[in-house]
Amino acid sequence: MIASIIVLLIVTLIVIAVWVSAVQQHKEKQEAQRRQDLAKHKKVIEETEEVLLNSVNIPLSNNVLTILYRRIYEALASMVELSPTSKELKKRLNDAKERLINGNNGNHENVNAGDGFRLPEHDKQLISLIQGIKRLRTILRSEHGKGKLDTPIFTQEDKIFEHLQLKINIESLIKRGSAARNANMIGSARQYFEKAYAVICGLSYSDDYVLSKKQQLEELLNEISIELKASNASALKKRTEAEKDDLDVLFAPKKKW
Repeated sequence: MIASIIVLLIVTLIVIAVWVSAVQQHKEKQEAQRRQDLAKHKKVIEETEEVLLNSVNIPLSNNVLTILYRRIYEALASMVELSPTSKELKKRLNDAKERLINGNNGNHENVNAGDGFRLPEHDKQLISLIQGIKRLRTILRSEHGKGKLDTPIFTQEDKIFEHLQLKINIESLIKRGSAARNANMIGSARQYFEKAYAVICGLSYSDDYVLSKKQQLEELLNEISIELKASNASALKKRTEAEKDDLDVLFAPKKKW
């Protein structure tokens, strides 16, 4: 009888130990998943805030700003669900909600938009600008894929950023070509202009900007062609004169000493 009770107690202890271990493992798994989810939402917030911070020189419409603000708000809301006791997260969520409701006042609507857009002076600024536009387009595609952005709005905004990328590319090539031309590096200048012209000619659409840049590049390439011809003619003339001088020296009467 006593042996049976001892066996029963041992079996019970084993069962309890297994159950406690299973519960502990489940809690640890849940905690690991919670931390992983928190890290994922935090990354979304940091990425979006970085895009907003670097968007000073990028024309953003109210639609795009709303998308970005809402993305931050939804990520914070998910984090609050995962950490309901965090006062800091709740405060940030309230701030994000207020910004989503009241912060979208259109101040970014016409920043450097259209013909007023200016190319950054330094290469680092230019690279940062291009990266910012690429991140924005990636976010738009992601939100559209999740069904959080209507197709007409996505198409409209994506075209705006696509056109801005084109502008940056063309203006940068023209700027580099002009600098090379001023440095009397005519061959390099022609390569920059030809590359820009190839991009323009490869477009499947046309607008005022495309037409004006196409005409400008054709004029620049024509001027470069004239300069190269003049340069080649000048070089040929100098070479001919040098050869003539050598012949004159060769066939000149020898002086008698």
